[in-house]
Amino acid sequence: MAGHRVTSAGDGPTTDRPRSDDVASVARKASELRRLELLITRRLDGMLRGEFLGIRPGPGTDYAGTRRYEPGDDARRIDWNLTARALSPQLRTTDADRELRTWVVVDRSASMNFGTAEREKGDVAFATVAAFGFLTGRHGNQFGVITAGGDRVARLGPTSTRPALLATLSRLYDMPRHEVPPGAEADLAAALHGLERSRPRRGQIVVISDFLDSSDWAIHLRRLALAHNVLAVQVIDRRELELPAMGVLTLVDAESGRELSVQSNSRALRDRYARAATRRHDEIKSKIRDARSDHLVLTTDSDWLLDIVRFVVGSRTFRRVADPGREPALRATRLRTVL
Repeated sequence: MAGHRVTSAGDGPTTDRPRSDDVASVARKASELRRLELLITRRLDGMLRGEFLGIRPGPGTDYAGTRRYEPGDDARRIDWNLTARALSPQLRTTDADRELRTWVVVDRSASMNFGTAEREKGDVAFATVAAFGFLTGRHGNQFGVITAGGDRVARLGPTSTRPALLATLSRLYDMPRHEVPPGAEADLAAALHGLERSRPRRGQIVVISDFLDSSDWAIHLRRLALAHNVLAVQVIDRRELELPAMGVLTLVDAESGRELSVQSNSRALRDRYARAATRRHDEIKSKIRDARSDHLVLTTDSDWLLDIVRFVVGSRTFRRVADPGREPALRATRLRTVL
């Protein structure tokens, strides 16, 4: 099977690791996952505090107050003692459960195998999955992974314990590289559409990709953002934005295998390349912004973990307010979330 490698921020390149089940390979995989966990948790130690609360009132056990009963409400939540005193039906309200569910959709298509710096885009994508897994997979929060870009869409989890999270990352680690275009109904749009149809309860969705997929992923991203907090993590390589002057270069399309030889010493060619690449990057950025999703850009030659930490620490906070049409006494409470 094809090899794969993972490097941490600031580390040099490592050799491709074989896909086998012998003792040495299993030990190597466990060592790399443990090293990645320590690297992430030490960077984040002390930066995030407190539990996670729901964004809006909902089913739960924490008492939030009462309001007048309205047609269509669940009669089982009527507070009969308060109803007797108020001489009108009164309903108990509760805060949503504190459990946070995060789904990560990660692109594993052939274009993610590209990288000209210390690591490939696929390496950064795997490390980003691990970062958000260790970040959110605590205090009973649930974490699941959906992979796109292969022969089929695969779903791992959700899990809520550290051993289960490590098992999920181990399965993701062992997935083979893809050198051909995605299978039918296995591209990024199909993965997002499948997640949308499964109707997960309100939570957080992280989409990790280079977003070079030609499918209509932006439509499904916009639909998911209507009910969830969505973060689009775009992984790029610097050579996708600018072409170096290195004489005759043979460029190979990662998915189709089509080759093209160009004279990179030509200033006009490099300028056209840069303009086209910038235009494509701006289009992706515009699609993500129009989908009302947060946008985080990671590169193969930068400290990806530092970029994630900066984003998490400086992320927005939410205010939970009740529906003004159903709650006359509004309560605004500052909440903290990882995205």
